[in-house]
Amino acid sequence: MADAASSVQGLKREDLPDLEGVFQLVEGAMGFLPNSMLIMARKPGLVEAFAGLGALVQGPSSLPDEIKRMVAFMASRAAGCVYCQTHTHHQAANAGIGADKLDAIWAYETSDLFSEGERAALRVAQGAGQAPNAVTADDMAALKQHFTDEQIVDLVAVISMFGFLNRWNDTFATQLEADPTAHAKAHMAAHGWDAGKHAG
Repeated sequence: MADAASSVQGLKREDLPDLEGVFQLVEGAMGFLPNSMLIMARKPGLVEAFAGLGALVQGPSSLPDEIKRMVAFMASRAAGCVYCQTHTHHQAANAGIGADKLDAIWAYETSDLFSEGERAALRVAQGAGQAPNAVTADDMAALKQHFTDEQIVDLVAVISMFGFLNRWNDTFATQLEADPTAHAKAHMAAHGWDAGKHAG
């Protein structure tokens, strides 16, 4: 690829036996090993720390998993990271969120597929994914009408974790893997998806 950012390549999994346990956990959760982690492997402690953060942020909590997954996609789309949009859409579909709802997610303010609580969460994710941050006091007040403070912390933790990933993968032009690419071609291309610099 011509992009200068792509000059930092991921390491080979077979050359990283000390990280294989972490890789297996991530692969078990996602269905594949993301190339982003093979770039992170140049700093092994980052792989371990980030895998731990991901397990905590995306693990069980009182915030519904469907909300977490939609928020992850919305924040990544608002940030413009195609790699993370592809992953989060793929993972949301695998978790059972209907194609009709995912297709309508950018019209969440008017679509009758979304509850008022979901609208409040997606509004914050959309605003927080932008730079500068566009979340308003009114957005947060609306969120508090539907979620506890603990759930709001969980929600912002998801957005913030993907904020790191959005910048990581957009900067490195991380190559998309086969499974999420196939999903995006089948379910996202009609809505303007293109792998761009993340194509293999």
